[in-house]
Amino acid sequence: MEEDQKNAREQEKERKKAEKLKKLEDKKSKKSTTTPVAAREKSNTKATLQKPTYVDATPEGEKKIQGALDNEGLKAYDPTVVEAAHYAWWEKMGFFRPEFGADEKTKPAESFVIIEPPPNVTGLLHMGHALSGTLQDIMIRYNRMRGKTALWVPGCDHAGISTQTVVEKMLWRTEKKTRHDLGREKFLETAMEWKEVYHKKISTTKRRLGLSVDWNREAFTMDAPRREAVSEAFIRLYEDGTIYRANRIVNWDVQLRTAVSNLEVENLELKGRTKLSVPGYERKIDFGVMTYFQYEIDGSDERLEIATTRPETLLGDSGVAVNPNDDRYRHLIGKNARHPFIADRLLPIVADEHVDREFGTGVVKITPAHDQNDFNIGRRHDLQFINIFNDDGTLNSNTGSFQGQKRYEARYNVVAELKAKGLFIKEEDNPMVLKLSERSKDVIEPLMKPQWWMKMRELADKAIEVVKNGEITIFPASEEKKYFRWMEGIDDWCLSRQLWWGHRVPAYYVVMNDNPSAFGSDDSLWVSGRDEVDARKKAEIKFPNRSFTLEQDPDVFDTWFSSGLWPFSTLGWPQQTNDLANFYPTSVLMTAWDILFFWVARMIMLGIKLNGAVPFREVYCHPIIRDTEGRKMSKSLGNVIDPLDVIQGISLDALHEKLKQGNLDPKELQRATKYQKSAFPDGIPQCGTDALRFSLAAYSTGVTDVDFDIKVIFGWRKFCNKIYQAARYVIGSLKTDFVPNSTSTTSGKESLAEKWILHKMTNTAKAMNDALEKREFGRCTTILHQYWLHDLCDTYIEQSKYLLSSGNSSEQRSAQDTLYTALDAALTLTHPFMPFLTEELWQRIPRRQGDSTQTVSLAQYPVYDDSMNDATAEVNYELILDVCRANRSLIAAYPTGAGAQLYCQLYDDSNFAVAEEHLGSIRSLSGKGIGTIDILSKEKEKPVGCIAYNVGSKAAVFLLVQGRMDLDLEISKATMKLNKCNEGFRRSQKLLEDAEFLRKVDEKVVNAERARLADYEADIRSTTDTISQFQHLRLR
Repeated sequence: MEEDQKNAREQEKERKKAEKLKKLEDKKSKKSTTTPVAAREKSNTKATLQKPTYVDATPEGEKKIQGALDNEGLKAYDPTVVEAAHYAWWEKMGFFRPEFGADEKTKPAESFVIIEPPPNVTGLLHMGHALSGTLQDIMIRYNRMRGKTALWVPGCDHAGISTQTVVEKMLWRTEKKTRHDLGREKFLETAMEWKEVYHKKISTTKRRLGLSVDWNREAFTMDAPRREAVSEAFIRLYEDGTIYRANRIVNWDVQLRTAVSNLEVENLELKGRTKLSVPGYERKIDFGVMTYFQYEIDGSDERLEIATTRPETLLGDSGVAVNPNDDRYRHLIGKNARHPFIADRLLPIVADEHVDREFGTGVVKITPAHDQNDFNIGRRHDLQFINIFNDDGTLNSNTGSFQGQKRYEARYNVVAELKAKGLFIKEEDNPMVLKLSERSKDVIEPLMKPQWWMKMRELADKAIEVVKNGEITIFPASEEKKYFRWMEGIDDWCLSRQLWWGHRVPAYYVVMNDNPSAFGSDDSLWVSGRDEVDARKKAEIKFPNRSFTLEQDPDVFDTWFSSGLWPFSTLGWPQQTNDLANFYPTSVLMTAWDILFFWVARMIMLGIKLNGAVPFREVYCHPIIRDTEGRKMSKSLGNVIDPLDVIQGISLDALHEKLKQGNLDPKELQRATKYQKSAFPDGIPQCGTDALRFSLAAYSTGVTDVDFDIKVIFGWRKFCNKIYQAARYVIGSLKTDFVPNSTSTTSGKESLAEKWILHKMTNTAKAMNDALEKREFGRCTTILHQYWLHDLCDTYIEQSKYLLSSGNSSEQRSAQDTLYTALDAALTLTHPFMPFLTEELWQRIPRRQGDSTQTVSLAQYPVYDDSMNDATAEVNYELILDVCRANRSLIAAYPTGAGAQLYCQLYDDSNFAVAEEHLGSIRSLSGKGIGTIDILSKEKEKPVGCIAYNVGSKAAVFLLVQGRMDLDLEISKATMKLNKCNEGFRRSQKLLEDAEFLRKVDEKVVNAERARLADYEADIRSTTDTISQFQHLRLR
């Protein structure tokens, strides 16, 4: 018997040990397969790459086949599952197409139209596109749900310089060929093939982001309708004199061999001599240097001392200028200086008010063909315009013995020759601003080129007027001020680009057979035409009875010319289409602030000029997403984040591999790889589309740029799970035969908790509509977070458990109706921000009687209902909640064990009545471990042996601790805490009184320290109060 008992004990011991080991293994297994939790917690955010395979059984384009929510794979939020199938169904059903009335006009609720800022086909979309797309989609979904005829036109931009540069790099990397090796026609075919590949990828990403665009109206800036629009615009503007041909100074990009606009030029400030890498040179080149030299006066022994930061341009000098009021040089005006290297070139010395007597030596060398100021002086004094550069930056035949040298090789050689001739004086450091091409990072070379130009002054004045008179509003106001400043100082626009990829200029040069001239040399011989046949007809009228041939201008337009037509070319212009009649002007343009001048201003000017009306009523400028180091995301930096990588998750190795597939040079690749290791040491975790969109909207609190933080985005995935679990609870709480009422109208028999949540719901709807109309997207996310998390999940859902378990059948039905109404409103309110999750859950709840709405994207957006606004219910229920929060705080602070005894004393008769009536609610929301809760009126004595917690001036709650806790131990623990708080307070206070600390550290650090000091103060007050209460109880 004793042996049997021993064996039994051992077997039981082994059984428990086995169970313990199994639990430990299960815990390890669960930890290894669970998606890591989110930000702002001490948690692992390692990318989860191996997930259970989800197979969607829904046929392509059909309504999603949904499994039961109690299935193992559906018990927690999984973006892969939630996002499957919905978009293909939305698209097939045509939910994103605008709905017209029987007369083909917009619906009575009017229209809401957005023309998408077209992303460049140079590569994949980045987080900036995701931000812009999200905000646009929020607005289009919101207005569609409000019953408006909603249209969002998608498209892509051919991005002339960017795409040509990328394709040329790809050609060289893969085939060691240039575009000239291929020829123009074959190169354009190659570029179009590139466009097709990336256009498909861009479209895929847009669909994954849930963007509800009308794909039937998708446009490309170089498709046939847009080609027609560009040709028509040029012809009209050329023939009315707005566009003209002129040989003027342009910003020449030597590396790309094309002109670029002022807006595509970056200014680099130099404090003095600086060595910089320049494309095409092995050694670094000196900039920020002032070179002093002398010109000899013809027929005299005198010399003029001159200073320049560009010695190589001396080869293009055709004059010297002094101020007419400068006594030092008045006697030389009208004489000539001798060029030191070009024997037969004399340089007239002219008097010009532009010359600053105090700058340098007061003498200025004039290079009219290579400096805008010199260009103007050259015109005023009829000086020679001598171009010294070939398009590739080498020196041409006008430079004598320097011909064929690269421009910066010539810089050093010119200085050496000046020294050899005894004309060099000295070099000095010179603070200056160097102009760099934004695209190639090459140093801009000003030079003269015959180009097509657009007169801007009259167009700009009208564009200023429409903003001032309110026809167009620009948000925020700070951007409006920048708009005015730029437009008031606008210059004529150079339209020509020396590229192959783009809209070729529809202008033809007439070459007379009996008197041929060099191509483009006579501006009077140009004609415009939609094609060569049209151009020939115009030439025959312009030059009757003459024999000629036509040569089309090989140049293409600046990309922004075709983009400037985008708001109306996408609606069918120049044809008078139904879309143009119904949807122009459009409603709002949403774009990053940094292209306000590149694009937005030009659309306004061209819209007014060519269409007689503004292109949109509102411009919303959103922030720019920067990387974790605050840098602008750029392909050349390798810090661009693909939204799909955030949606799906990606490993660090896979991120590195994507870098290698780009066009980065080895040094850039090394820096980019290092950045990825620092920013994403464990890769990027799967966040899902809805969390990404919500976080991007939360970022949008103005135009202040935001730094990308994957932890913040992953944190919103937790919020998605909260929504998912709340819906699972509500759906599970509705009976299988539950049919909601035909309307959300209240019965008047709702409990206090129901009145409270309905009050919160209708006021949330009011706040959401207000915030969306004001484009306060960050505020919207705060409102939704408050309603879902605090009002619905933490409060009413918890309260409903009591109502559903303790109420009678009528009360239970009322609680269900309210749960349904509150969830339905929450889903529809949230839909513009989280389209996939809300559709997934909305499809699982029953429709109201008579409601045949197929999708949440077409459901009515909730609006304020005054019948649900109940301020009294809010006040009364907030009292209950305050009491419950106080109860939970006391129990958490002073754990007295199971069966805690609580007392709630109300200082007002009406509040006492409310608390007494809703004692059950107080008990259900006060947490676990409660034995009894007594409601006391103000006349009652305060309970003895208790710790008190004031609920404002309305009430106090008491927890019995005497006899249930070791008071001496608690006093000792609290005293230790108080000592630590005092030490921390003194340390923080000393720092904030240290002037050196305040001077050296960032303002964010100072503010954080001030917040820490305030926390110490609060802890000291509360801990001192706790010690006092314990001491008082010990003395009793």
